[in-house]
Amino acid sequence: MTDPALRSASPAWVIFALAMGTFAIGTTEFAAMSLVPFFAADLGITEVQAGHAISAYALGVVVGAPLIAIFGARIRRRTLLMGLMGLFAMANGLSALAPDYGSLLVFRFLSGLPHGAYFGVAALVAASLVPVNRRAKAVALVMSGLTVATVIGVPVANWLGQMFGWQSGFLVVAVLALLTVTLVALLAPNEPADSGASPLRELGALRRPQVLLTLASGAIGFGGMFAVYTYVASTMIEVTGLSERSVPLVLGIFGIGMTLGNLGGAHLADKARDRTAMGMLAWSAVMLAIYPFVAADPVGLGIIVFLIGMGGGVGSVMQVRLMDVAGDAQTLAAAAHHSAFNTANALGPWLAGMAIAAGYGLTSAGFIGSALALGGLAIYVVAVLLERGEKARLAATAC
Repeated sequence: MTDPALRSASPAWVIFALAMGTFAIGTTEFAAMSLVPFFAADLGITEVQAGHAISAYALGVVVGAPLIAIFGARIRRRTLLMGLMGLFAMANGLSALAPDYGSLLVFRFLSGLPHGAYFGVAALVAASLVPVNRRAKAVALVMSGLTVATVIGVPVANWLGQMFGWQSGFLVVAVLALLTVTLVALLAPNEPADSGASPLRELGALRRPQVLLTLASGAIGFGGMFAVYTYVASTMIEVTGLSERSVPLVLGIFGIGMTLGNLGGAHLADKARDRTAMGMLAWSAVMLAIYPFVAADPVGLGIIVFLIGMGGGVGSVMQVRLMDVAGDAQTLAAAAHHSAFNTANALGPWLAGMAIAAGYGLTSAGFIGSALALGGLAIYVVAVLLERGEKARLAATAC
């Protein structure tokens, strides 16, 4: 039976508790990218090698999200959220203590394991608290923890990294994760687990073409933003000619854009989900293509980073689409969205790093990113067309 005391918290407070976790996750995910130049220098490796720590985290998400979703489907969601944040706190604390590059890769991989499952389960809890026509907004508010992290958490972590060493950024995240455990324990509803849930039922999501196409669209399309973001600090210092102290400011500008894109996209998605997603992917492709031409100018860089950030708001829209097409395999589909997101987090920096290593320069990441955004858009269009065709066939059969 549900504990009445735990169900007394209003939806707003529950969403706040869930968003604290996404804030912690967003801080570590994006701050690690912004700290690449600093831990590269400290560990005596190249920036391209340091970028592999970003990919290690992303691969942890890709591996952890589906496995935890499948085997955790019958655990109470509140209990699962608390356990995931506890693991996240421990792994980030270990990252701060990493003595060498190899250890850092291992601990970043471990840090990524709970990421996707936390986001997916938190989104399901938030959506369950509100009417159907407000789900996108509820999910976006949970995800706003991540976007606010890009405005506040990442610049602060970057500043701490510069002042006290890059390790301090990971320690702050560990503390935020422990705070989330406390808030979820106090505020989140203690609903019983779905008695019909099972690993086999969750795996059913992977037999649905619409689920797979939506995940593929995210895995490719999001890579564009990450291709640029991973190397934006290096670009600011080496191409734009800004000082290291300017990095947190520009990262904050990116975060403001992402926050506005997240909330604005959710508002539009509650009215026109697919048109909103396709429009935002097209927006990203254009803005990323412009990036190489303005990156050398401080004002131009600030404006384009803001506009690229706005395109990142498509994540909440895709999360809602997965809820709509996943049927009864909600947990795996919701968590797998973040596997796709972090496949993009691995793919974008890897492809951009190849272009940079080949001598095309740091700004070539923009062209790589634009191509990835277009690829994601193409897959999304295919998914929508197939869905419409299936609905038309069913309607004709019914007649």
